[in-house]
Amino acid sequence: MKKILALLLLAALCAGTAWYALPLWPATIPAGGLNLSVRQGSSLARLANDLQRQEVAPAFVVQAVARIRGSARKLRAGEYLFESPQTVADILSAIEAGNAKQLAVTVVEGSRLSDVYALLAGAPAQPGVATFAAGTLPARSALREALASDAISAGASATAPFDSLLEGYFFPDTYFVAPGSSATALLRLMHKRMREELARAWEQRSPDTPLKTPYEALILASIIEKETGREADRPLVGSVFVNRLRIGMRLQTDPTVIYALGDKFDGNLRKVDLQTDTPYNTYTRNGLPPTPISLPGRASLRAAVAPPASEFLYFVARGDGSSEFSRNLAEHNRAVAKYQLSR
Repeated sequence: MKKILALLLLAALCAGTAWYALPLWPATIPAGGLNLSVRQGSSLARLANDLQRQEVAPAFVVQAVARIRGSARKLRAGEYLFESPQTVADILSAIEAGNAKQLAVTVVEGSRLSDVYALLAGAPAQPGVATFAAGTLPARSALREALASDAISAGASATAPFDSLLEGYFFPDTYFVAPGSSATALLRLMHKRMREELARAWEQRSPDTPLKTPYEALILASIIEKETGREADRPLVGSVFVNRLRIGMRLQTDPTVIYALGDKFDGNLRKVDLQTDTPYNTYTRNGLPPTPISLPGRASLRAAVAPPASEFLYFVARGDGSSEFSRNLAEHNRAVAKYQLSR
């Protein structure tokens, strides 16, 4: 009987020692550091086997420490970098906390939603971004439901194609995301940011703006964004379009026509394109197109709602990224001859 009690006591002591000692098990980190990828939905067993395969720690130690810590259901997806010294508990603690290396996902101003989708799907334009968990990029037809937002089509024309109702409502910026995270989560964040930026811009609108709703401001800002890449020119470009809206003059802006052409646009806008009537042809129709045509940035939003007072009704590209502004058609024709026809 005494022997049995002694064995039980010894076992308890060993278990107690293991309880405290195992988490301190030193991890073998390579000289250049350990890059460890934890995928969405990855199991504890898979993580333990990965660490054993890379000779960081035995799988049974990793699993035991995870159970002691209660880590098995707390693993967060991402790509992690570990450098010496580390213990197995340190590694698990970092994965529980989600302290992953982050990747910068840059959505440039003037992008379209289709560009964003190509980027998040890992298009060659930005290698390394294809680290979102599989199945987390919603079909564009289901994106509105995924965002659970009524703000997307508020004020949109009933004639707008469904797919285009999503255009413009995502703020272009650099976002930092952990590999293995959800692409839908990033889209939600971009959408939230645009709603905030648009609301902030709308609060600062000029009292006499011809724009009736924030959605109209978003549409106009998306046009300004496509008309010039020069931030200093955006306010005056905004003033031209606002002046035209005030007097009922057609916007006559090429980017809206190009948007309607979609993949058929080959870089050359033809006369027949300007004469073919579509909801987006601002040469044949009055007012704004039915939806935004791009993702505008903060400067374009501001230029849409509160442009400086001016008498300009026309502008033409000088060829160096800047624009020449004119008050009437005669001035504009001279500018076209100088900066466009001469080239």
